[in-house]
Amino acid sequence: MRKNLRRGALALVLFALLLSVFPLAGCGGTGAGDSASSVGETEAPDSSRFLVAVDEEPDTVDFQCTTIYYTIAQNVFDRLVEMESDENGNISILPSLAESWQISKDRCSYTFRLREGITFSNGSPLTASDVGYTLTRLLTHPNSNNRDIAERIQGAHRLESGESNRLTGFELLDELEFRIVLEEPFEAFLACLSMPGASILDRETTEEAGDRFGMEPEWTIGTGPFILKSWTPLEGMILVANPNCWSGPPACAGLDLRFLNESQEVRTLFENGELDILDLDDLDETAEYFYHGDVYQSRLHEVRPIGITYVALNSSLGPLQDVRVRKALQLGLNRTALLDAVYSGRGSLENGILPHGLYGYDPELPEIPYDPDQAAELLAQAGYAEGFDLTFSVRASATQSLLTLVRMAASMWEKLGIRVNVRIMEESEWMPLRKAGALECYAATWIADYNDPDNFMFTFFGSAENSRFRSLCYSRQEILERVRAARGIGSAQARIAEYQALEQIIVQEDAAWVPLFSRTRCYLTSERLEGFRTSWNGWFKNNYRYMSIK
Repeated sequence: MRKNLRRGALALVLFALLLSVFPLAGCGGTGAGDSASSVGETEAPDSSRFLVAVDEEPDTVDFQCTTIYYTIAQNVFDRLVEMESDENGNISILPSLAESWQISKDRCSYTFRLREGITFSNGSPLTASDVGYTLTRLLTHPNSNNRDIAERIQGAHRLESGESNRLTGFELLDELEFRIVLEEPFEAFLACLSMPGASILDRETTEEAGDRFGMEPEWTIGTGPFILKSWTPLEGMILVANPNCWSGPPACAGLDLRFLNESQEVRTLFENGELDILDLDDLDETAEYFYHGDVYQSRLHEVRPIGITYVALNSSLGPLQDVRVRKALQLGLNRTALLDAVYSGRGSLENGILPHGLYGYDPELPEIPYDPDQAAELLAQAGYAEGFDLTFSVRASATQSLLTLVRMAASMWEKLGIRVNVRIMEESEWMPLRKAGALECYAATWIADYNDPDNFMFTFFGSAENSRFRSLCYSRQEILERVRAARGIGSAQARIAEYQALEQIIVQEDAAWVPLFSRTRCYLTSERLEGFRTSWNGWFKNNYRYMSIK
């Protein structure tokens, strides 16, 4: 049942692939096409043909153990299915590694068939047991941050707790066919399988790698269009094209990712022609030059990510336990002024949890007004007419724009008498406190991993644990239970109606967080870049395979 390639053969295959970055004759599929196939298989890649982009340096590229760093997952790995969505939130689930699937009448059993002939970049064949291993590791790895993907599978909780050593809801039918049985219906299950955290691992290599997986390139092996060749700390990563990718090789020879966080350095690289994609969010206030300058208009790409910028309020701490205080904080922010000042008005105000473009977005939610007088009255009713102390935490890695937003919001609240301490914290301190439910207040942006209300509602309010993990600490158990139960509502119309009702309770009535806005983002491309595109949620980093150098 397992793979019988000898280790020596695997090493030779991997060595040859790392030297070769151009498509071989006969490598077809649905890929983006050829990229200078006249170069011989054993010749070193021409780095001048590599895309050059900027990325944040991750602490790991093990996609099961992060909720942030997904560039490698999206380019070196594949998933069973992929998702597409239109501007109205209508979604489609598309085959990927799985060519087909069948769902039982009770909506609990999913039988998948893998495509034949798919191999990982080391030549090892993809089989159904790789999928079973991936799901098992997702549930049992001590640092897993994406257990939600698999927790509805039968036996998941027994496996997590150590009561069992196998995932009983995963049934291996043959080399390419398997069945996943859920404990109860979960309507967003297929959508969840399109998440970066659900990327499929090579069991043999990953088991042997141990802690080296996600940290050392030679052990981070996938089926995707690129191969992770090198990772130089504080400098960058090099990805080379996978010529034998099952879906076809990428259109470029490789990808040169630079770890840069100085906006002036990033801008200079782009203006000197040394950077192929410029995310204008990386430039903060200096981006206005590119938005309005005539020189770059033909290469300016405007997209609308499906996401929301919000302020989290910890309902378990101090004055924030009082709904009147939380409501006062909502009413005390001039959200239009924040959007205009920080992002030049590029975006739309949001009044709930589900943003524009998401399946289930509710355009009928009442607008949260800016009303400092009513805010002051609510504070007085709650016994805080003289204000109170509030710590507004910010990650040290936050963009200058986010820091500006936080400071502006703090100044608005200070007009109500609230004494705001803006605390800038290193990631090593900020994240453990957030996970422990100990941050009092912070601002963040959540971008959809899959286009379903579940990705927002359950992530933040699906359980007491989820809410604490985000330092929201929402305490209404009956609402948390309703959010969880909504996952299994079979009628699409009834499920959306329930999510919208819950959204109104959580945000509009209980003021459990402060929705700010969804944003329009812009990217600039170099004169030599072709094929730039973004995905349904506004990401471009999972579409590097379609981009090439003229």
